[in-house]
Amino acid sequence: MSASAQQHNRQAWSVLIVSTWAFTVCFMVWMMFAVIGIPIKKTLGLNATEFGLLTAMPVLSGSLVRVPLGIWTDKYGGRIVFAAIMAATVIPIWLLAYATQYWQYLVIGLFIGLAGGSFSVGTPYVARWFPKSRQGLAMGIFGAGNSGAAVNKFLAPALVVSFGWTMVPHVYAAVMLGTVILFWLFSHHDKSHVVQGQTSFMDQLKALRDPGVLKYSQYYSIVFGGYVALALWMVQYYVGEYKLSLPVAAMLAAAFSLPGGVLRAVGGWLSDKYGAHSVTWWVLWVSWVALFLLSYPQTQFTVQTTDGPSTFHIGLNVYTFTALMFILGIAFAFGKASVFKYIADDYPTNIGTVSGIVGLAGGMGGFLLPIMFGALLDLTGIRSTAFMLMYGVVSVSLVWMFFTEVRRKDVFKPGSPNAAKPSAGGSIQSQPAGRVQH
Repeated sequence: MSASAQQHNRQAWSVLIVSTWAFTVCFMVWMMFAVIGIPIKKTLGLNATEFGLLTAMPVLSGSLVRVPLGIWTDKYGGRIVFAAIMAATVIPIWLLAYATQYWQYLVIGLFIGLAGGSFSVGTPYVARWFPKSRQGLAMGIFGAGNSGAAVNKFLAPALVVSFGWTMVPHVYAAVMLGTVILFWLFSHHDKSHVVQGQTSFMDQLKALRDPGVLKYSQYYSIVFGGYVALALWMVQYYVGEYKLSLPVAAMLAAAFSLPGGVLRAVGGWLSDKYGAHSVTWWVLWVSWVALFLLSYPQTQFTVQTTDGPSTFHIGLNVYTFTALMFILGIAFAFGKASVFKYIADDYPTNIGTVSGIVGLAGGMGGFLLPIMFGALLDLTGIRSTAFMLMYGVVSVSLVWMFFTEVRRKDVFKPGSPNAAKPSAGGSIQSQPAGRVQH
C-alpha cells in the first residue's frame, strides 16, 4: 500500500470514529425529552397528546433540516456542516433548563432538534471515505450512534434523581461543546468528495419523483421513525403500564434503544454480504410478528363454565414485553442499515440529497408517531394502541415490497417467460439478481 493510500485509510477511520461519537452525542441530545419530559409533564399537568408533542418537537426540526443539510454536505463537504450544526445547538440546550412554560419548551425543542439533522450530514460524509464494498459497514458503524438514545436513558435518570431534571441540559450542553472541539480536531476534508456542478435546491428535490426514493422513504419511516418514536415513548410506557420507577423504566427501555443503535453496524455488514433487499425483507417480517404480539392489550374476560364463571387474564408481563422490544430493536437496527445500503447502491453520485430526503421521511415518522400514540391513548385509554398503529405501517411496507421487489423478482427471474423483455427501443433489459430497477 502506498504512503498516500495509507494516509487516506488513516483519515477515513479517524473520520468514521469521531463522526460516530459526534452522532452518538447528537442523538443523546435529540432524545433527551424521553426522560426529562416525564417530570416536565408532571409539573405542567400535560395529557398524553401534549406529552407526545413535547417529545416530538426536536424530531420535527431535525427532520425538516435533513434535506437541505444533505444537499449542503454534497456541496460544501461534511466536516464544516457537521461542526456548524453541533455548535448551533449548544446555547439552546443550555437555555432549556430555564424554561417555565409549555410554549417555551416547544420553541427551544425546535432549536435543539437541529442535532437530529446530523445524520444526513454524517452518512454521505463517512460513506465517501470508503470503497463501495465497505460503505454498508461504514454507514452501519456511523449509524450505531443511534445508541445515543440508550446513553440518554442511562445518564439522564441518574442526573434527574441526583440533581433534578434541570441539570440534564447543563451537562448535555457541556458535552456537546466538547464534542464540537473534538470533532474539528480529528475530522478531515477531502475536496474530491464535494459534488461538482451543483444544481438548484429545487432541482435536487426532483429526486422525490423517483419511486425508489419514495419506497425507501416508506421503509425508513418505520425502521427509523418507529425507532425514534418508541425510544421517546417507552420510558413513560413502562411507568404507566407496569408502575415502575423512572430509573428502572429507563433501564428497561434501553433494552430496545441499545441494540437498535449498536447493532446497526451488523446490519450494514449483512447488507454488504447478502444485499439490502434480503435484509430488509426479513426485518419487516420479524417486525410484523413482534408488533402483532405487542399490540395485544392487557385483557380480562369471564367464561361461564359448568362450575360457574371463571375469569382469565391475558397480557404481556414486563419480562416478555421487554424481550419482544429487544427483538424489535435488533430488527430496526438491521433495517436502518439496509435501507441506506439501498441508497448507496442506487444513488452513488448524490447520496447526500437522497439520504436527506429518506432521512426526512424517517424523521417525520418519528415526529408524527409520538403525537398519534398520545392521541390514541387519550381517545381509547389503551396504551398498546401505539403498537397497533405501527403494526399497520409495517403491513403497508410489506405489501409495497412484495409487489415492487419480491413479485417482480420472481416474474423476471431466469427461465420465466418475462426474464428478458424488449424495451420500447427494441433492446433487451435485464435485472440484476436481487435488485429491481426503478
